[in-house]
Amino acid sequence: QVQLVESVGGLVQAGGSLRLSCTASGFTENYFAIGWFRQAPGNEREGVSCISKNGDATNYADFVKGRFTISRDSAKVYLQMDDLKAEDTAVYYCAAGFVSVQFMCNSPHYPYDAWGQGTQVTVSS
Repeated sequence: QVQLVESVGGLVQAGGSLRLSCTASGFTENYFAIGWFRQAPGNEREGVSCISKNGDATNYADFVKGRFTISRDSAKVYLQMDDLKAEDTAVYYCAAGFVSVQFMCNSPHYPYDAWGQGTQVTVSS
């Protein structure tokens, strides 16, 4: 059974940094692209950043370019978040799918093979 587990998020001041991780198990971990999505109260889920199955391709939403960095170490995917802003406050989810990173980051409602449970990130201004 496919499983994704996100690390615990947290509370950070604006301008600060936080690193999330997503650990995959239960399938051929390198077979899938992994993406990070987020959903703030009252907002639609949106794609944040995605990475290909072997880590050679990445995709970032415009609103995180230059601030967030996605990386992959086999079954674990990291999202390094720097220069955080209040508007980054949301529940962050990771998902796994056999799709391209471009498709993944632009398709937040697609029925991916697995979703994590979500982790809260709160940025205080």
